[in-house]
Amino acid sequence: MSQNNEKEQLSWREIWRINRRIFKICVGKRRSFFPIFISARIAEALSPYVTLYCSARFLDELTSARRPEMLVRWVLLILGLTAVMGLVKALLGRLKDWEDTLCHFWQYWIYGEKALDMDFAKADDAESSDQLVQIMQASQFSGRGLPHFLGVLPRLVGAFFKVAGGIALSVSLFTLPVEPWARELPLLKVGLALAVGGILGVLLLTPVLTGKRLKAWIAVTEAGKAGNRFFSFYGYQLYREDKRALDMRMYRQDLYGRKVNADNNSWGMGGVFMKLEQGLFGITGGITEVLSQIMTGMVYLYVCLKAWYGAFGVGSVTQYVGALLSMAGGVSELLSLVAEMKGNAVFLKKVLDYLDIPNEMYQGSLTVEKRNDRQYEVEFRDVSFRYPGSSEYALRHVNMRFQVGEKLAVVGQNGSGKTTFIKLLCRLYDPTEGMILLNGIDIRKYDYREYMSVFSVVFQDFQLLDAPLGENIAAGLTYDEGRAVECLEKAGLREWYLTKADRGLKTRLYQHEDAEEGIQVSGGEEQKLAIARSLYRDAPFLVLDEPTAALDPMSEYEIYTRLNDIVEDKTAIYISHRLSSCRFCDEIAVFHRGQVVEKGSHEGLLARGGKYAELWNAQAQYYA
Repeated sequence: MSQNNEKEQLSWREIWRINRRIFKICVGKRRSFFPIFISARIAEALSPYVTLYCSARFLDELTSARRPEMLVRWVLLILGLTAVMGLVKALLGRLKDWEDTLCHFWQYWIYGEKALDMDFAKADDAESSDQLVQIMQASQFSGRGLPHFLGVLPRLVGAFFKVAGGIALSVSLFTLPVEPWARELPLLKVGLALAVGGILGVLLLTPVLTGKRLKAWIAVTEAGKAGNRFFSFYGYQLYREDKRALDMRMYRQDLYGRKVNADNNSWGMGGVFMKLEQGLFGITGGITEVLSQIMTGMVYLYVCLKAWYGAFGVGSVTQYVGALLSMAGGVSELLSLVAEMKGNAVFLKKVLDYLDIPNEMYQGSLTVEKRNDRQYEVEFRDVSFRYPGSSEYALRHVNMRFQVGEKLAVVGQNGSGKTTFIKLLCRLYDPTEGMILLNGIDIRKYDYREYMSVFSVVFQDFQLLDAPLGENIAAGLTYDEGRAVECLEKAGLREWYLTKADRGLKTRLYQHEDAEEGIQVSGGEEQKLAIARSLYRDAPFLVLDEPTAALDPMSEYEIYTRLNDIVEDKTAIYISHRLSSCRFCDEIAVFHRGQVVEKGSHEGLLARGGKYAELWNAQAQYYA
C-alpha cells in the first residue's frame, strides 16, 4: 500500500473534488459538527489578539500620559473582554467535546449504512471487505482518512483567522514613521531584511519539512498497521476474551502471544517508528525549532529598532511582536495543513472508492401480496448459480416447488450447496441462470425489502445483541411482551425464562464492562433464543440453518416433537447434518455437488437406497 501511495499523485483539482465530496457527506450526516468546530477554532485564534491589543494600549498609557481614568478603562476592558472570550471559548469547548464524542459514532456509521445498502454479493466479496479493512486500519492506526479530514478543516479555518488577525495588528508596524533623522539608517533596513528573511525562511521551509515527514510516515504505514494489528490481538485482545481462558492456561498461549507481539512490534525501540524519531523526525523537528527561534529573534530586533527610533511606544512592541509571530505561525500552519490535506487525499479517495461501489441487483417495485390465507408458493425453476469470481457452479439446474405449511428438510454433505440454496431463496444473491418465482412471479420484480420480509431466518452463524432479552427477541426497541414470552416458550425456554431471567424481558444478555448486570448465555440457550426471535417475526417462511446444532439430544428431541406447534401454518425449511431430525419433515431434498439428487419422505428415501440412505447409514452405524 505504501508504494501505491507514493506513486499515486493526485492533481490539486482532484484533491479539491475529493475533499468537497467528503465535506458534503459529513455535513449530510451531522450538520452542526463543522459550524461548532470552526467557531471554536476562530475563537481560539482571535482571543489572544484581543488581549494583545488591549494590553498594548494599557502599557502605552502607563508609559506616557498615565491618566488614571484611561488606565482604569483599559483594565476594565481587558477584564471584560477576557471574561467574555473565556466564556465563549468554554461554551464552544463544551459543544466541541459533545460533537467530538458523537463524531466517533456517525463517521463509522457512514460505512455501516453503505454496508447495509450494498448488495449482499458485494458485501460478501473479499475485495470490498478488504477495501473497508484498509480504510479502518488507516483510520485507527494513524487517524488518516475521515478522522484527519474532520480535524484539519476546522484547523485550516482557524489558521486563516490567525493570519488575518496578525495582519490586522501588525500592518501599522510598517506604516508608522520613525524619527526623521533615523529614516535612512542602514541598521533599520538591515533589521527589516532580517525580520522578513526569518519569517520567509520559516514559511518556506516548514511546509517542505512537513511534507518530508508526511511522505516518510506514509511509506511506513503498512508496517505500522501490521504492528497495530499484532498489538491489538496479541498484546490486548488475546488476554481479555473469556472463551480463550481454558486454552490460555492449558497451552500457555500467553507466552506465545508475548513472543509474537515482541517480534512484530513496529513501535518498540528497534521498530521503524523509533528509527524515524531518531532520524528524520528528530532532524526536521530540530531544524524547525531552530528556524522558529531565529525568526523570533529577527522580529524582536526590527520591532525594537522601530520603537527605539520613535515610531511607537513600549506597549506597541508587545503587540507587534506577538502579532507577527502569531501571523507567521498561522501561515506556517496553513501551508503545513495544505500539505497534510494533499497527503490525506489518497486515503479519502479510498473512502470514496468504497462508498461508490455500485449496486447491481435489480431492486424491483412490485408489492408482495399480503394474503390473508398466507398461501405462498415458491418455485426454483432450473436455477444454477456460481459465486462472483468463481468458475465453479455452487448449484446446477435446481428445480423445486414448495408451499406454506410444508416442512422441508435440506440435507447433504459439506459443500453440496445447501446454504447457497438458502441464500438464493432469501435473495441475498440472484441466480446466475434460471429464476425463482413467488406465486408465479420472478422474485426480482418484487420490492427487495418487502420480499425479504416474507422470510424469517436463523443462520448458522447468527448473532444476538448485547441488549435486553425482549429487544433481542423482537430485534427492535419496542415489542409486544405477551408475544415475546410466547415465542420463548415455543422455543423451549419457559423454565430458563422463569429461573434465570431475573428481570423478565428487561434482563440484559451478556456481561460486559458497561453492562455488569447482564447474564451469560450458553450456546444451546443462544440457539433457542435465535429460534424465538425468528418466531416473533411471524413471517410465512421460516428458514432454520442447523437449528439444533448446539442443543443436547433431549433439547433437540423437545424441539422436533413440538415442531407443528412451533411452526404452525408457516413453511419450515431446515438445513441439517443430523438426519434424525429429517424424520419430522414432510419432504426431504438431498443435495450433492450442487444438485438435488433425491427428493421424498424419510421412509421412501431409505427404501430407495440412494444418497440419503448412504448418509443415514453412515450416521446410524455409530448408534448400533
